Amino acid sequence: MKGEQYIIDQINPQESWRIFRIMAEFVDGIETLSSLEPAVTIFGSARSKPGDKYYTMAEELGGMLAKEGFAVITGGGPGIMEAANKGAKEAGGQSVGLNIVLPFEQKLNPYANVHINFRYFFVRKVMFVKYALSYVIFPGGFGTLDELFEALTLIQTDKLKPFPVILIGSHYWSGFLNWINDTMLKEEMISPEDRWIYTIVDTPRDAVEIIKNSKV
Repeated sequence: MKGEQYIIDQINPQESWRIFRIMAEFVDGIETLSSLEPAVTIFGSARSKPGDKYYTMAEELGGMLAKEGFAVITGGGPGIMEAANKGAKEAGGQSVGLNIVLPFEQKLNPYANVHINFRYFFVRKVMFVKYALSYVIFPGGFGTLDELFEALTLIQTDKLKPFPVILIGSHYWSGFLNWINDTMLKEEMISPEDRWIYTIVDTPRDAVEIIKNSKV
């Protein structure tokens, strides 16, 4: 009894109210995104600049997807996210930015014509995967890898219906893929079939063809 009372005494009343903020973010996300066209989620570095190779490719991909009738979802920030949103918006498509409030680096780009601000990463992640029929992963850092491994793990463990996970840029991802094949697989940390969860391509056109074929 004393132990139970101690736990009760240690509970911060603000913690329980946080549950309602989390619920509110889920409700806002579902209400905003439930009417989307079939969507593709695009990830990549926030540090990519206009004119960079992958920025240009992401902009091209966003436009191509919009013209094929797909909504484009990104993290709403700068870099690759901005490029994909820009391409989709300028092609007349639904350009979605799911922004995360951070103390640095991230702020909503001006090309998202549908946007939501999130405080909680995990709520935002649910929205990414819930409304996507494919993930396209451009070169990026820790955040990009986090989203990539989230999708791979959910598919590997049958918590998510398999969908295309497409890596763009064979040169950038070569070390990662070598590590998977030469270390993880060799030491039996994954199964051989796990390598087929993802596909690597070098052009936006190749990515679009995979996505279109997967929808059939």
